[in-house]
Amino acid sequence: MELFEAMEKRHSYRKEYTDTPIPKEDLLKIVEAGRLAPSGKNAQTTTFVIVDDPEILREFGEMLERPASMKSAKAAIVLVTKPERVFCGHTFHLEDMSAAAQNMLLAATALGYASVWVQGGLLMNGVAERINELLNVPVGQYAQVLLPIGVPAEEMAQPVEKPLAERVVFNRF
Repeated sequence: MELFEAMEKRHSYRKEYTDTPIPKEDLLKIVEAGRLAPSGKNAQTTTFVIVDDPEILREFGEMLERPASMKSAKAAIVLVTKPERVFCGHTFHLEDMSAAAQNMLLAATALGYASVWVQGGLLMNGVAERINELLNVPVGQYAQVLLPIGVPAEEMAQPVEKPLAERVVFNRF
């Protein structure tokens, strides 16, 4: 799939997945897209935990009551960040992680999979801390985003995006 086609087709999939397993090669391609994302001062503060163990996936599904996609995902990728002050006392770990997540969502779409960016659910009820513990995340690093990956069980309509003319200006407002 061509890049702009993947951008147009990418959407947040919150429904059930099929039982189709995800080959490790495809999971590695998706993570490679994340690895290739830009990183502030090239600090590369994001680590990717590929989860395809059904027991861990089941536990994720129990922790996250929503989305339904998490309960049926055949794999997931957890983006773990390490806040490092790399420029004038600032850290760019959240920006690094966000760029990596977007690249991986596009790669998953291009390979025929669906996903959803799960972050808000990690902020509630100590879920991120439980994921850190479950995955043995080193002290000083933090699970920030969870991307369930699977073959969508149903088609979804693309979300309606505002026209470009409503979202872009040249030079000044």
